[in-house]
Amino acid sequence: MGRLTYRDVEELRADWRQRRPTIERRLADFRRVGGGTDEDLFQELAFCLFAIQTSARRSDDAVRGLAANGLLWRGTAREIASVLRRQVRFHNHKAAYLVAARGRFLGDEPLRLWLAASPPKELRGRLVDEVDGFGYKEASHFLRNVGRGEDFAILDRHILRNLHRHGVIRGVPEALPARRYLAIEERVREFSRAVRIPMAAIDLVFWSRATGEVFK
Repeated sequence: MGRLTYRDVEELRADWRQRRPTIERRLADFRRVGGGTDEDLFQELAFCLFAIQTSARRSDDAVRGLAANGLLWRGTAREIASVLRRQVRFHNHKAAYLVAARGRFLGDEPLRLWLAASPPKELRGRLVDEVDGFGYKEASHFLRNVGRGEDFAILDRHILRNLHRHGVIRGVPEALPARRYLAIEERVREFSRAVRIPMAAIDLVFWSRATGEVFK
């Protein structure tokens, strides 16, 4: 990809100035989650699994409901799917992904120690390899939400449309294989430096434009 000319930079900076206190508080919240219990961390992992093609609010509600009734920790895939069908898309697949992830990360090795044992880039690669349902977007989302991935891009279609709007990419790709994902992520990293807005903050500015709130 050749060099592009960034557009509407002052508008983006104005959005950042307006939302900066809220966004910085949210990023601090993510870091606190990262210092929490294995259950806190696993709930965030579940959220990122559920949020695939499902709204963040509905995904968060699903996690909270499953945690409250104990199914997040002990439920079978069938029991979990019966709850998820009312809240998230692809409920059967996501229930199976959740049970597999629970077996992997709530076993003998504490999740918080697993996260502390390697640098973020290595953790992301391992999450992509080891968690069914996780690609680079989902792994980046989880690590950002536990304070370990603030230099990663979370490239869903909403973010990609904003990147195109600002001239960071030439168009919104139909698919994002790993090599393309990492190439666009590097573009975002360059853009972040140019406009002097942190990577994690750019993502939340873009999301708040569409939703009117800074969530996750």
